[in-house]
Amino acid sequence: MIKLLKNLSVYKWIVVAILGLVFIQSLSDLFLPKLMADIIDKGVIIGDIPYIWKIGGVMLLVTALGAAASITASYYSAQAAMGLGRDIRRKVFRHVESFSLQDFDEIGTASLITRTTNDITQVQQVVIMMLRMVVSAPIMFVGGLIMAVSKDAKLSLIIVATMPVLIASVLFILYKGVPLFKQVQTRLDRLNLVLRENLTGIRVIRAFNHEKQEQVRLQKANKNLTEVSIKVNKVMAILMPVMMLVMNLTVVGVIWFGGIRIDNAGMEIGDLMAFIQYVMQIMFALVMAAMMFVMIPRASVSANRINEVLAMQPTFLDEGTKKADKEPGTLEFDNVTFSYPGAEESALSAISFTAKSGQMTAIIGGTGAGKTTLINLIPRFYDVTSGTIRVNGVDIRESSQEEVRSKIGFVPQKALLFSGTIAENIRFGKQDATQVEIEHAARIAQAEDFITKMKDGYEAEITQGGTNVSGGQKQRLSIARALVRQPDLYIFDDSFSALDYKTDAKLRAALKAETKDATVVIVAQRVSTVIDADQIIVLEQGEIAGIGTHKELLETNHVYREIVESQISEEETA
Repeated sequence: MIKLLKNLSVYKWIVVAILGLVFIQSLSDLFLPKLMADIIDKGVIIGDIPYIWKIGGVMLLVTALGAAASITASYYSAQAAMGLGRDIRRKVFRHVESFSLQDFDEIGTASLITRTTNDITQVQQVVIMMLRMVVSAPIMFVGGLIMAVSKDAKLSLIIVATMPVLIASVLFILYKGVPLFKQVQTRLDRLNLVLRENLTGIRVIRAFNHEKQEQVRLQKANKNLTEVSIKVNKVMAILMPVMMLVMNLTVVGVIWFGGIRIDNAGMEIGDLMAFIQYVMQIMFALVMAAMMFVMIPRASVSANRINEVLAMQPTFLDEGTKKADKEPGTLEFDNVTFSYPGAEESALSAISFTAKSGQMTAIIGGTGAGKTTLINLIPRFYDVTSGTIRVNGVDIRESSQEEVRSKIGFVPQKALLFSGTIAENIRFGKQDATQVEIEHAARIAQAEDFITKMKDGYEAEITQGGTNVSGGQKQRLSIARALVRQPDLYIFDDSFSALDYKTDAKLRAALKAETKDATVVIVAQRVSTVIDADQIIVLEQGEIAGIGTHKELLETNHVYREIVESQISEEETA
């Protein structure tokens, strides 16, 4: 919590104002019982009406001052707490943006969402309470105690007798509550994970008639969260009844012994009424402190989870400063080896090849050969275990990730579109792209035909995830997004799989002219897609099984020949 609260330094003047306002409110609350005692003893008992009006007016002014201070403090405390939450969310988001895919895999997307939303909300709530209570509770407690003792020191012993019970109650709740708060957040992570999988995978779930099984899985996660939440609430529920019981018993004791004191002429009626008010204030201050002590452990659990993300160092640091422009349009793998964290075997071993400007390099191989893994290393989604990757003649570790990625037009294996218009999705590749550039990119990507047939053309809305367009249309828009960038290096990770052969052929023909000054790397399953490539890299079990043209590999490489023969007839092969 202390680490996160350091972010409040931005709002230090607001915090100072809040503390001052709460101080004024607390003093007004402490002053009111004294005025009430004066009205009773010097006005009501002797029937002095002018004095009652005079002191009553002062009480109204003091109450108005306290109310104004309270309202203003509430406003500013909410402003500071919400601002703190906004700043922490921004900080977490910016830090997470520096994570590699490996870091995302380690912490989990569902957990990151929970930490950025629910956990920060918990911190916000406790900050609002702390800003109000951290000054108010001590002043009310100490001030109330002093005022009560000043009225009658002997009667104040009743308060001393009740304090151990309240302190023991708070300690018990802390002891039982903290482990349960941790469980609540962990099980909330699990519920978010299951719910997210159900929503994103709804098509697969329905296709396999798996709705009932998923309902059971969600109910189990929901039940686990409910059970631990009920346990937390049971523990929390003990606090208030105990507090109220002790408070009421204390008031009964004060009235009982105070009545005896009045009978013995040791105390005035007004002083007893004021004493009761001070006892209530003291007890209320203890209740506030207890509530704060209950909320802080839960918020501290959330704060720890947020700090875990902020303290987590990215797997690799983005410290490169070189410009990636030494040899424009080149890609080189120099003895590259890569292993996924915890894997027993390398996903890629001793990969070496060079792709030059104006060339098309195709990567082909069986399922699990390492094609997508190889592609993901180029934009540095993962870092190589050993070896060197050079883009434009510069080691990608010696250049910033932003610099390297600015030279790449990347089309992922799974086409992903964002909510917004078609033009906005294509412009994602180049923020300042003109309408002419957008239309040109769409034309090359063979997307112009279906775009112009849509009601609003390039201004047609794409729903979240691109669910209102087909798989082939999504792929073509993803390709257009990469083309509008006009990069030095194009990467197509099996990006033509949803296209029919005719569209595939047209697209490749259009790409050839468009990318004549750039390097093109294509991962493909179809032999027809790679047949015209300047060089074809054949991968098998993470190693290069052969490099050459289609004709050369047919003659010399049995792995490539098997792939070809599995797709086309012997006559076509010949």
